[in-house]
Amino acid sequence: MKKENIAAQMYTVCSYLKTPQDIAKSLKKVKSIGYEAVQLSGLGPIDTAELRKMMDGEGLICAATHEGMDMILNEPEKVVEKLDQLGCVYTAIPHPGGIDLANEAVVAGWIRRINEAGKVLLEGKKVLTYHNHHIEFRKLNGKTILDMIYDGTEARYLQGEIDTYWVQAGGGDPVAWCEKLKNRLPLLHLKDMCINAETKQVFTEIGQGNLDFKRIISVAEKSGCKWFIIEQDSNWCNNDPFESLKISFEYLLSLCR
Repeated sequence: MKKENIAAQMYTVCSYLKTPQDIAKSLKKVKSIGYEAVQLSGLGPIDTAELRKMMDGEGLICAATHEGMDMILNEPEKVVEKLDQLGCVYTAIPHPGGIDLANEAVVAGWIRRINEAGKVLLEGKKVLTYHNHHIEFRKLNGKTILDMIYDGTEARYLQGEIDTYWVQAGGGDPVAWCEKLKNRLPLLHLKDMCINAETKQVFTEIGQGNLDFKRIISVAEKSGCKWFIIEQDSNWCNNDPFESLKISFEYLLSLCR
């Protein structure tokens, strides 16, 4: 991993992204920390061309985006158009909102639609990925939904955006999942996990918790990961979210080649 492969997931600071003016200030602050790339998510209304101009002005690259699942499934051509405007290749389905994960037939139909959308994105020279939470570790007939998603789609149409915290929270192994998605893992969401004073699992800055990021990053690199994306859900930050991004960034720098 090199410094230029590290990106900040802007959802971390979503409370500071309500207006175009807020977004401009936040991009500037993220750049001042030392980030050279961001993942766009959690932004308030803003024209895509204006957003691209802001990023170019700060010298920031759009590593990836999160787009609404409805738009990805129903209007994938618009996703391609937006990514073109941003100079970006990767996007992700952020959450299976509205899908009945208890219904195997519904899940199977949803997975087919993901594959179809991924085909459209590939034709537009873009890459669709999937961002997991813990809920995809529910099993249907002995198989996790996350396994069903990747087994039921073609690798060329759906790649991975594994989230380390949520894999651990679901009872999975982040290292094993990085191995499992070899050559299918362009994006990795880095989130650490600790046990707080109330003995609950919570987010913490990378390097401050219990996940073995040296192993995770090493295996992810061997699996072809291109972007190591730092995220900490803003409502779980121990510090100001920009400070959390800084703490995590500085830890990752200590692991860079």
